[in-house]
Amino acid sequence: MPDSVITLENGLLSEAAFRFAEPADFRMEPGEHIAVTGPNGSGKTTLVETLLGRRALCGGRLRYGVPGGNIRYIAFHETYNRAEDGEYYYQQRWNSCDNENAPRVGELLGLLESDAGLRDELYDLLAIRPMLDKPVILLSSGELRKFQIVRMLLTRAEVLIVDNPFIGLDTAARGLLNELLRRLAGMTGLQLILVLSSEEDIPPFITHVYRLENRKVGPKTPRAAFRPRPVPAPPAVVLPPVENEPLRCTETVRLRGVTIRYGDRTILDSLDWTMRSGEKWALAGPNGSGKSTLLSLISADNPQAYAQDIVLFGRQRGTGESIWEIKRHIGYVSSEMHRSFLKEIPAVRMVASGYFDSLGLYETPTAAQLASAGAWLETFGIGGSAGRSFLRLSSGEQRLVLLARAFVKDPDLLILDEPLNGLDAANKERVRAIIDAFCARPGKSLIYVSHYETDLPSCIGHRLELRRNG
Repeated sequence: MPDSVITLENGLLSEAAFRFAEPADFRMEPGEHIAVTGPNGSGKTTLVETLLGRRALCGGRLRYGVPGGNIRYIAFHETYNRAEDGEYYYQQRWNSCDNENAPRVGELLGLLESDAGLRDELYDLLAIRPMLDKPVILLSSGELRKFQIVRMLLTRAEVLIVDNPFIGLDTAARGLLNELLRRLAGMTGLQLILVLSSEEDIPPFITHVYRLENRKVGPKTPRAAFRPRPVPAPPAVVLPPVENEPLRCTETVRLRGVTIRYGDRTILDSLDWTMRSGEKWALAGPNGSGKSTLLSLISADNPQAYAQDIVLFGRQRGTGESIWEIKRHIGYVSSEMHRSFLKEIPAVRMVASGYFDSLGLYETPTAAQLASAGAWLETFGIGGSAGRSFLRLSSGEQRLVLLARAFVKDPDLLILDEPLNGLDAANKERVRAIIDAFCARPGKSLIYVSHYETDLPSCIGHRLELRRNG
């Protein structure tokens, strides 16, 4: 019998804060493709970090049937890598004039030493050649997934661990990535481990499933015998008290002939759109159609706004208002923001930073602000984590903290860009219920981005669909 590819036996972590409720076992045999699933905070990321050797053991043992260097990991928060992909994506969007000098896909992949035959095979399999001359920062989410996978496979990975591969992808891109993963699963010598928050996302090629619950690693279950858990009904929503009077303006957003270009690529072309006070909009469109760019104009995070005809909260952009005057009316959360919020501060203080629109907490919140932050954490079901470091929370728990941060100042406009990414089914139901309850307050406006129609809250009454240019 060949050796197991990965074996964790009675694993007990040295760090008490990360330990499972009982010693953990995990085994991957040759030819298997495994899904790791479970609710937010159940320990999926901790298990993966243990399998990668990033968490020290004080009991049990971890051993590999392949060299440890041949196991590669693509994590949600590592989609944009400062060291390898140049400046951070969010900053690059602001410094759009520098995109001409940003690293190209082909340049970065060309730095990797690999077999030329394997390189050609992967380029054809993943349709990489049309992307080679693109700056990495201008790739769509689906293109970025393909770029990261090729980069990992060119290092001759034998086990590829992918964390939530489908989040942020439109329907077409999800289908392409599913087919890509299926074809990769058929490659000789490559095995896949997918970490999934949604059990409905488990692809057919998966052979076995590990479900984690209550910080326990369940037994390995054959895919054919695995059954998703039923989704519980959302709890009754009790929101913290209203803090602000509704802003008195007729229009929340008005755009006239807005055109945005990065180099020779047009992202938005002569866009006209009006959002009246109190309206709730779904913003839709394929990856790369300009949704994030449009949101950056509204949230005062794009310098090209000053050259455009844009009215926010009844005031023309560029007439003397500061970005902070705009931001104090907006609660915002996005995947790009999530990747930039890597701060070692307690969760309650991360929520309180929403009062100051800062990436960390550089001003001292009042006792009332901290109390409100704690109340919002309770609303999102993670009040017990108020004192825990943001970095020690799971990715799904971090997303709930950032959602609480978006709501904490009782904003007039909520901008929620894929807010349910990385959340389990129960938390998705909870968050949708919170959004509906909040948006029932007088004067509240909403812009909601999602590639899943089932993720839309019931309060949505309007839709803006963007098309991809070029």
